[in-house]
Amino acid sequence: MAVIIRDFQPADAEQAAESKRAAIPFMVITPELTSWQVANVPAGQRHRLLVAEADGRVVGSASVGIYTESSQPGQAFVNLSVAPGARGRGAGAGLLTTAEEYLTGLGASTAYAWVLDDEASTSFAERHGYRRSRSSYFSRLDLVADPLPPVPALPEGAELCRGTDFVDEPRRLYELDAEAAADEPGDVDNAAMSYEDWLALYWHRPDLDLALTSVVLVDGVPAAFSVAQTDGRGRYWSGMTGTRRAYRNRGLAKLAKADSLHRARAAGCTEAFTGNDSENAPMLAINNWFGYQRAAREWRYVRELTG
Repeated sequence: MAVIIRDFQPADAEQAAESKRAAIPFMVITPELTSWQVANVPAGQRHRLLVAEADGRVVGSASVGIYTESSQPGQAFVNLSVAPGARGRGAGAGLLTTAEEYLTGLGASTAYAWVLDDEASTSFAERHGYRRSRSSYFSRLDLVADPLPPVPALPEGAELCRGTDFVDEPRRLYELDAEAAADEPGDVDNAAMSYEDWLALYWHRPDLDLALTSVVLVDGVPAAFSVAQTDGRGRYWSGMTGTRRAYRNRGLAKLAKADSLHRARAAGCTEAFTGNDSENAPMLAINNWFGYQRAAREWRYVRELTG
């Protein structure tokens, strides 16, 4: 049966999430999150979620849109995946062709894609004109079998809080996140995202677990945090761990993440996952200290859509 490429519909949520988990088992994906992202991403992102349907089932998808947080116009993303058992039938090529046509119509000049480090995936990207750029790692921590190091002692003037303490004043966490994210390594620059877009993309996510998110205050200022995202099925994802510039090199990010992981294990989480750029040496060192094991590598691939 022919593969059909079309836009995501709410009834696709379960199968779309299932196909993505099959293709990238290190990501924490739920049907609820899939539907929510389609309905709630900022309008400026011009986001589309394309799906590939074969034999009446969704077997792959592609998330496509514009990087609104980049100061350089025309930067776009196209991240696609196809369930392993459905590959070789044209689903990936169909998703990519439709995605690139859409981005070109928007005036996008450059497309970035994350590609798993396996022969089939990287060959597919290179055959379609994408060139390899930087790499990133997925890492996994077994919260049942692996011991966690103790939570470090609080430095003088520091206090541990939870994300729930900021329900009435999320802007304080937005300001911390914006400063921390601006210095993360990557191909696309991280200009300050608007507060409204940050609320839409991150604060209102259905998988954001404020009870397991840890924040370190220093003299009353949010100085570092570790964001927890959970799927209600025992899986935990580190959405962001970072520190304001003036408070770095004090072990505050490690403190926040240690507190979050200990509470996640106590709450019944069984697996913790994270993703880090291969050049983010400070965060990789922290995760090594916790005992995370590398689960997979992925490459950033880029293609010029114009010129």
